[in-house]
Amino acid sequence: MRIAVLGNADSWYLADLQRAASGHGCECERVDYRLLQTAVRTGGERIAEEDRLMQAFDAVIVRTMPPGSLEQVVFRMDLLLRLEAAGTAILNPPRAIECAVDKYLATSRIAAAGLPVPETGVCENSDAAMQLFEELGGDVVVKPLFGSEGRGILRVSDPDLAFRTFRTLERIDAVLYLQQFIPHEGYDIRVLILGDQVLGAIRRSSDGDFRTNVARAGRAEPHQPTDNEVRLARLAAKATGTVFAGVDLLYDRTGHCYVIEVNAVPGWRAFQRATGVDVATRVIEHLQRVRNHNE
Repeated sequence: MRIAVLGNADSWYLADLQRAASGHGCECERVDYRLLQTAVRTGGERIAEEDRLMQAFDAVIVRTMPPGSLEQVVFRMDLLLRLEAAGTAILNPPRAIECAVDKYLATSRIAAAGLPVPETGVCENSDAAMQLFEELGGDVVVKPLFGSEGRGILRVSDPDLAFRTFRTLERIDAVLYLQQFIPHEGYDIRVLILGDQVLGAIRRSSDGDFRTNVARAGRAEPHQPTDNEVRLARLAAKATGTVFAGVDLLYDRTGHCYVIEVNAVPGWRAFQRATGVDVATRVIEHLQRVRNHNE
């Protein structure tokens, strides 16, 4: 089995996937988004990275999306969609990546599925954001619409600071995404899903920071997910269309559980250290099952 990984050359995840692939008789090769090209002809299309034909791969694992213009990002997603239509297994499916990477769309779909989410407001101008700030109780978490690992997230509870923050974001043509701050005990739960399997869960905690991301010096420890946590994680993954998903759950101080986010390119380095689960091997085995099922 030949697998392409859209990821960074120095990525730990690329190396881990190559390790797991070699142990299962598979080839795992890095592909650079920026070198992809396509030639469209009547009756067929040739998608390639320079001389490597992408249709020759049995599967593609998406591990990153490099910064680019709107046109570049749309083109990359279009290529993934065309590969999927040609029969290549994509992990995660392109439509799922499009949904999960967009916090508004993901939150909207999760809420529409009847799952508990923090009250959320999204707009494009500071006046509307100030109104939402008041409606959300005057204590909000402001997040970039696209982003991960807790980068660019801040908590705002002062009206003057809120106004200045919203005006600054408006000036750079950002979408303003606000969520009601959920008082909590300093930890959240990450449940890792792959296909119909729950690979496990970790509890992430942090001292003095409402963000618990391990990338921001949070700590990870193994966690036995409850039936309700598993139910919420499965339904959230289904709502966003993700096959491989890191679902983040947060409890308020009354014990009510919220779905915070679904990550369609979930990291597993801290998860693997905490749980001992060989996630890369599970990913390769999943893709092998998909190929065997489609043959």
